[in-house]
Amino acid sequence: MQLFDLHCDSLVKYLEYRSGFLCEKTQFSLKNKDYFRRMVQTMAVFVPDDIRGERALEYFKLHQKYLSQLLEREEGLVGFVSSSKDIVRVTGEGRCGILLAVESGAVLAGKLENVDYLARMGVRLMTLVWNGENEIGSGHQTDNGLSDFGRQVIKRMEEKKIIVDVSHLNDRGFAEVCEVANKPFVATHSNLRSVCSHKRNLTEKQFEEIVRREGLVGINLYERFLSNQGKGTIDQMYRHVSRMLELGGEDVIACGSDFDGADVNPELDSPVKFATSAEYLLQKGISQSVVNKMFFENALRFFARW
Repeated sequence: MQLFDLHCDSLVKYLEYRSGFLCEKTQFSLKNKDYFRRMVQTMAVFVPDDIRGERALEYFKLHQKYLSQLLEREEGLVGFVSSSKDIVRVTGEGRCGILLAVESGAVLAGKLENVDYLARMGVRLMTLVWNGENEIGSGHQTDNGLSDFGRQVIKRMEEKKIIVDVSHLNDRGFAEVCEVANKPFVATHSNLRSVCSHKRNLTEKQFEEIVRREGLVGINLYERFLSNQGKGTIDQMYRHVSRMLELGGEDVIACGSDFDGADVNPELDSPVKFATSAEYLLQKGISQSVVNKMFFENALRFFARW
C-alpha cells in the first residue's frame, strides 16, 4: 500500500487539539502507518479568508513552529521532505515524508519578499487563494482575476521553486495563471466539473491544460466535490478518475484528499481507506501501472522534474 497525498488541513487540527501524527480525532493519522510501504503527506497551513495582513503571516509562523516541534518529537515516524531525494530517503527508511504547503496567498501579507521567506521555511506548494479574494487574486466565490501583485508572486514562486497551486481559483484567475506561468502548475485538491458540477472543480479544458503543461491534479475526497448528490462514494471517485484518464490524464492524476478540511464519506475518510480504494479501481478495469501512478509515482516524478 502506498499514498502520496498533495493536500490535507490536519496540521491546523493538530495545533487545535495539541496533538500529533498519531491523533485519534483527525481524519489524517499515522496510527496505521505500518500498512504502508511508502507514504508522503503534504501538510498545508490553511489561512482562512478573515485572517489578513501581518496576522496571516504570524498565523503561518505559529503552525510552522508547531510542525517543527512535531517532526522533532516524532522523528521515528516522520521526516521533513523538500525534494524528491528527501522523499526517496525518508520513505526508504520506513517513515512518512512530510511536505509543507500553504493554502491561501494571504500569508504573504501583500509583500513579495515573503515568498522568499516561505521558501526558506521549506514551503514547496502554495494555493494562491481560498474561497474569497486576497492580495493575489480571487477564489471561486468571486469573479475577479489575478492582481498585478499576484502576477509578480507567480513569477517569484517559480524562481524560488514553490509550486503554484490553482485549486480554489476561479475560471478567470485560472486563465490568467496560464498567461503568466512558465513552469508546470498543479491543482492539489480538485475534481472534474463535468462529473460533479460544483464550480470549485476544474472544467475539462482546464484539466487538459494541466495535462499539456505536465502538472498534477489531486483527487479531492470532499463529498460535495465528488457528487452532485453529495454522496462522495468510492464509485463517485472512480467516475472522476475514469474521465480524467479519457482526457489524457494518466501521468497527471494524483491524490489530494483534503483530510480534516472537508466532509469525507466513511468509505474514504482515512489514509488507509483512501489507499485501499486502489483495489476498487483495479476491479473497475484500471491497470496496476495507472493506479501506481495515481497513488504515488506521478507526484514523485513531478517533484523530481520540477
